[in-house]
Amino acid sequence: MRVTQGMLNNNMLRNVSQSYNQMDKYMDQLSTGKKINRPSDDPVVAMRGVSHRESLAKVEQFERNISEVNSWMDNSDATMNEAGNALHKVRELVIQASNDTYEESQRENISKEVSQLRDHLKELANTKVNNKYIFNGSNTTEPRFNEDGTLNVPNPGDAPNNQPVNIEVSEGVRLQANVNPNEVFSQDMFDDLDDLVAKLEDENATPKELDSFISDMDQHSQNLVNERADLGARMNRVEMVEDRLGQQNVSVSKLMSDNEDADIEEVIMNLKMQESVHRASLGAGARIMQPSLLDFLR
Repeated sequence: MRVTQGMLNNNMLRNVSQSYNQMDKYMDQLSTGKKINRPSDDPVVAMRGVSHRESLAKVEQFERNISEVNSWMDNSDATMNEAGNALHKVRELVIQASNDTYEESQRENISKEVSQLRDHLKELANTKVNNKYIFNGSNTTEPRFNEDGTLNVPNPGDAPNNQPVNIEVSEGVRLQANVNPNEVFSQDMFDDLDDLVAKLEDENATPKELDSFISDMDQHSQNLVNERADLGARMNRVEMVEDRLGQQNVSVSKLMSDNEDADIEEVIMNLKMQESVHRASLGAGARIMQPSLLDFLR
């Protein structure tokens, strides 16, 4: 086959163009740190990348949900601890008031202190975290108790909202974030406190009548302890789920990196080699270019 000058020129231009394309590819990899920058570069890698990103997005969403659950649980636990201390203080005051040596004025002072503790417990029952009431079941937009201390229900006599707040923390796994408010801040507890305040203000109240409130406070404290224990068990489970999500995050991130991230050292070496080939190609091309009229005139 006869090889013409035009064929040599065309081949040289095609090879130089391919060399430019290769250098452009390596430059893209260096500047972005990615093996591919468009799906057409490698459809298989691109499809795997989409799948890995979906998995990572799910894990990250579950981690955000875990943070929400932790916020609910930590604040619930702290509030119940404070409520338990308040009930313990009420019990101590009842024991003091039931002592025959206490005068009426002293019982009146105790009554005022118990009244303040009762109001404090109602404030705790209406604890609001992240703009949500955490002790009113699934109705997180309204407080558990009204300002006058009555239960906040649509109609008098209606049962309060004690529904659980479940948050998805893993694929198909939902955990209860709140506690049963009826076991922590029940209407019975506040009724007993109201009765106690009234009895302390009654000058005819006997020590035996006051003693009966001790067992009531003990029962409310025990209900609170039981609910705290249940919450503690769920907090342990949340911690284990959080650890597993952290491991999944690392694992999926590594898969995504292995699939998409470029080996920078290898890319630099390839680019250097391609530059050498390109310069050699340009040098060889300059030699085979058809001499011009000026070359003959030299």
